[in-house]
Amino acid sequence: MKNFSIRTIVAIGIGAAVFLVLAKFVAIPTGIPNTTIQTAYAFLALMGVVFGPIAGGLIGLIGHALNDATTYGSVWWSWVIVSLFVGFFIGLLGKRINVEEGEFGIKQMISFNIIQAVVQAVGWFLLAPVLDVLIYAEPANKVFTQGAFAGISNIVTVGVIGTILLASYAKTRTKSDSLAKE
Repeated sequence: MKNFSIRTIVAIGIGAAVFLVLAKFVAIPTGIPNTTIQTAYAFLALMGVVFGPIAGGLIGLIGHALNDATTYGSVWWSWVIVSLFVGFFIGLLGKRINVEEGEFGIKQMISFNIIQAVVQAVGWFLLAPVLDVLIYAEPANKVFTQGAFAGISNIVTVGVIGTILLASYAKTRTKSDSLAKE
C-alpha cells in the first residue's frame, strides 16, 4: 500500500462522486426492468486505467452503492460487487497501456477493448446473475437477461466512450520519446 497516495485517495472520492452523477443522470432507460445503458462505466474504465486497480475497484464499489442507495433506497450488492470487479480488473490493464506516457495508439485501443470486453462479459454475463440467484433468490431467466443486456451495453459504451476518453487523456500527457519532459 506504499503507492496509495493522496492523489489516489482524492481520485477515489471524486471518481465515486462522478460515477454516481453519471449513473443517476446520464443513463439511458431501457425496456428491461432496473437495467439502463450506463455511461458511468466508460468513466470507471478511464479512472481504473489511470489510477490503477484499487482505485478502479473502489470507485465502482462506492459509486454504484451510492447510486443504488439514493435511487432505490437499498443497495443491490450483487451488481455493486460486479462494478468493483470491473473497475479492479480494467485497472489491472493500466499496466499494459502507457497512457501516462502519451501512448494510446491502435495496438493499445485493441488491447484495451479486448480486455474490457472479457472483464465485463465475465462480470455481467456470469457473476452478476449468479450472485443475484445466490443472494436474492431471483429467477435465473430474469437475471441472466438483465446481465446480458447490461454486459452488451456496457461493452459497447466503454468501447466507444471509454476509448475516446483514454485517447483524449493520452494526448494530454508528454510522450516518453519527447524532448519536453515533465
